[in-house]
Amino acid sequence: MRLLSLCRAAGYGLVGYGMLALASCAVVPASEGSDNDNVEVVQPLPTPVPSPTPTAPPPPPPEPAGPTTFVYTGELTQGGWIRGQVPAGTVSAKLDDQDLILSNDGAFFAAFDRDAGASAMLVATLRDGQTVESPLEIAPRKWNIEHVNVAKHSGGPSASFMKRRRPELEKIYAARAVLAKSDGWTQSFIWPVKGRISGRFGSQRIYRGEPGSYHTGLDIATGESGTPIVAPADGVVVLAAEKPFSLEGNLLMIDHGMGLNSAFLHLSEIDVRDGQKVKQGQMIGRIGSSGRATGPHLHWSIKWRDARLDPLLFLPSM
Repeated sequence: MRLLSLCRAAGYGLVGYGMLALASCAVVPASEGSDNDNVEVVQPLPTPVPSPTPTAPPPPPPEPAGPTTFVYTGELTQGGWIRGQVPAGTVSAKLDDQDLILSNDGAFFAAFDRDAGASAMLVATLRDGQTVESPLEIAPRKWNIEHVNVAKHSGGPSASFMKRRRPELEKIYAARAVLAKSDGWTQSFIWPVKGRISGRFGSQRIYRGEPGSYHTGLDIATGESGTPIVAPADGVVVLAAEKPFSLEGNLLMIDHGMGLNSAFLHLSEIDVRDGQKVKQGQMIGRIGSSGRATGPHLHWSIKWRDARLDPLLFLPSM
């Protein structure tokens, strides 16, 4: 009787079948009546299949912390401004059709032109694609309007004047296009100088029914040239005129961040330079009457993007 044995130890051979090492094998009897009676057939045992390890589902993303709608304070009126916080989870925000710049923690600044309409809309787009809207009511202002019974001067600027003026305007536009990194927009502004208010923002003349340009800033007169002025808030100098401009005279512009900037006109002296960081209360220049001015005073104007703002709405009582 021939017998094939189950072998488990490595190195044991099967006689007549060459040197073959088996890791595991099973003995199966042959079928009756076959030529292989009393012969045990060796078949390999099935390899065990490991059970799959269950994977835990990923945890849901954390809910963003913060307000569920816009939170803000400020002056909701023509020539006014607001600053505040966007809703939690905001990826972008707008004031009407203007994109807002957002700080890392979701703070923002926005403002309303002198001729802004009666309403505006804040819109936030969240990371899940939903939007949050916050309607704003913009209070109208009663501007100081003077009607004069003379015709408005119809003649435009001369070619020689515009030849000088165009490079000046290009420098002003370039300065206002700078987006400086400054937190001055978060501060409570202080007076750059104290004195008599000789001209108010928004005042305008109407020439026989035809409106002239309105006054774009706040005029402060101290009675003498050379009075020091200080930065009303932190910022970066984006323009310090090397020579007097035809209208503004010695012009200084400071960017307070978030697209908010100040311009100081008619100076007798500029004490800072382009690119310099200035701190609130730091001396930046002196009052003068350079450019088109009838006497020594400071003309201070504020803009956010293309919106002209009233400096008085940024200040405490003098």
